[in-house]
Amino acid sequence: MAYLGRQPLVGNYTVLDALTATATDTYALTKNSVAVFPQTPANCIVSLNGVIQAPFSSYNISGSNIVFASALTASDSIDFITVLGDVLNVGTVSDGTIGLAKLSATGTKDATTFLRGDNTFASAGGTNTPNFSVYRSSNQTIANATTTTVIYNTKLFDTASAYNTSTGEFTVPSGQAGKYFFTAQVQWNTLADFDLTLIDIAKNGTRAVYGDINPNRYYNTISVNLLLELAVSDVVTIRVAQESGGSIDINGESYRCYFTGFKIIE
Repeated sequence: MAYLGRQPLVGNYTVLDALTATATDTYALTKNSVAVFPQTPANCIVSLNGVIQAPFSSYNISGSNIVFASALTASDSIDFITVLGDVLNVGTVSDGTIGLAKLSATGTKDATTFLRGDNTFASAGGTNTPNFSVYRSSNQTIANATTTTVIYNTKLFDTASAYNTSTGEFTVPSGQAGKYFFTAQVQWNTLADFDLTLIDIAKNGTRAVYGDINPNRYYNTISVNLLLELAVSDVVTIRVAQESGGSIDINGESYRCYFTGFKIIE
């Protein structure tokens, strides 16, 4: 009988060691005396007494054994047993034949995402999370010549709930170490001239960067920006100081005092 199709490109075809029929239904399958474990009766060709046997109904596979539907006799002849290969051995797949539905990756599979090395789909460019934006919604009094943490008491957003509106602290969440960009601003609620005002970004209570001005009625707003390398549980705060000779409020009106930060994509 001729095969009228394309020649298979790959295969793991194994002719097993010869078996001698006896008064039993179960026979060990080997190749060069090493046990063979076919994955299913359907990928075996079994010839008994010159007749190809039907898988499942005429025989089954149990581990490295073939189990015939009934016991054979010494007069039977097991002509050959061929294993056609592993169930999952698909060979070389043709170009352009695997669709998204065949992939095991998790996440949203569409035209806006890509497959990452950890077998998940992510948006192109990634996401700058954690991120947060907070502001001061009421005045805060700052004592003279005293470095004071600004308590930005109102959140616009905070993706990881990492900013504490009671303490003014941003704490790096578990698993989110990396580089973060921060920017902050304060505005003094006064038009008076005085000697000095300062704002800084502090990491774990130590100044990382600062800016200062001699404020007057035209220049009473000051800001600061910084990129920081942070570990899990590091704490970032915004602090101010002023030397007016008395207490001064920072302005809690219309988002004039704010603090924003986000983790950058690397």
